[in-house]
Amino acid sequence: MVVAPVARLRVTGGLPPELCGGPVILAVNHIGPFDPVAITAACGAAGIAPRLMATGGLFRAPVVGSVMRASGHIRINRRQANVAAAVDDVTRALAAGSHVLGYPEGRITLDPGMWPERGKTGLARVALATGAPVVAVAQWGAHEVAAWGGFGPTVRALSRALVRRPVVRVHFGAVVDLSGIDPAAPGAAQRATDRIIDAITGELRPLRADEPRLPRYVDPVRPLTLQRRHRPAGTRPIG
Repeated sequence: MVVAPVARLRVTGGLPPELCGGPVILAVNHIGPFDPVAITAACGAAGIAPRLMATGGLFRAPVVGSVMRASGHIRINRRQANVAAAVDDVTRALAAGSHVLGYPEGRITLDPGMWPERGKTGLARVALATGAPVVAVAQWGAHEVAAWGGFGPTVRALSRALVRRPVVRVHFGAVVDLSGIDPAAPGAAQRATDRIIDAITGELRPLRADEPRLPRYVDPVRPLTLQRRHRPAGTRPIG
């Protein structure tokens, strides 16, 4: 297993039996570049094999790219004219009964506390259009294994992880309640996205109960910004 040398994986929760046959969308918080590896291992432990929505850069990478393509994962070409084609790919995958895993934040969180940021609406739009249930999945600890960017920082982080083997926790939580949202109503996708991020945040809190505000481990190369800080339910304006 790729994870075992650098981390101790702890998986809790799971999909309800009625969802195991798909289709289902797994919505996960994004905390570091090691996330796809940790999540894939966690899904294997949970007995599922979702198709990952991953950035186009992974598909161009040596070795990893060929594995991504052969495994049927879904390529997201961010900031390119054909990015919308990924929505059709995800819709077709769900129509075929697949499990699809994506990061509604659209990027590794840059929130100083490493809480989920305000989400992009693509995943919610697909959920509203297809009716596929969304399961909130929270993870914590993968940020200690690989650095945010650059070969040198990543090598140093991996070397540190080989010695420390941090605990990586992944929890498969509840189905997100998207009832009462009319897909045709203005702002529906954003409301659904907010509910998804709220649900992931709720599942994440117990995983980092001893780190409620700031993470103990801080990646020194990860930039920080409050630009996309998520406002939890109860603090957002009504309307």
